Amino acid sequence: MRVAVISDVHANRVALDAVLADMPDVDGMVCAGDVVGYNPWPAECVAELRRREVPTVMGNHDRAVAAGSSFRFNSMAAAGVEYARERLDEEAMEWLSELPTERTEFGGRVKLVHGHPADPDRYTYPDEFAPELLEDEDVLVLGHTHVQGHRTFDGGIVMNPGSVGQPRDGDHRAAYAILDLDEMTVEERRVDYDVDAVVDAVEEAGLPERIGTRLYDGQ
Repeated sequence: MRVAVISDVHANRVALDAVLADMPDVDGMVCAGDVVGYNPWPAECVAELRRREVPTVMGNHDRAVAAGSSFRFNSMAAAGVEYARERLDEEAMEWLSELPTERTEFGGRVKLVHGHPADPDRYTYPDEFAPELLEDEDVLVLGHTHVQGHRTFDGGIVMNPGSVGQPRDGDHRAAYAILDLDEMTVEERRVDYDVDAVVDAVEEAGLPERIGTRLYDGQ
């Protein structure tokens, strides 16, 4: 069984479309949170994941939009939250608000969280991946850091597919991964997309310019 794993779309429809176009045939797809925030297509990205019925957990930006709070967010993140709240309809807001902070899929073999199993807001970078993070699942999927990576242990795999919509590992390309549950392997993938189009859309939406321009550097 092959599973597409995505995370941190952050309302970047251009990057999401590129990932979906690049994606090989898979048996399922999961998302480790933060569908919305920052970029100017929150409604379109929520609609796409809902249409595909992608099992998704709640990220911190998803929670902020659903709850109407951007506490401790910087100005760029807060602007993205406000923008999303103004553009999501009632059904989309309800979908966000009902996302769980943790879920298991594929017969309990894959666990999804956003930041850390014990704290959804805790950044857990690939160099911190350890077998102790695993419980009964074969694969633990994390997001939040926007840094792609995975480690394989005797007890299973800990992985972060990277960010679709706002990579922060120095590579501007959209990130995702293909998990093979039969072979217990992870293929990390990167996809070029039209960053210029996102920069232009950010400006047109009146969002902070840096939301777009930092995409050039993958930061």
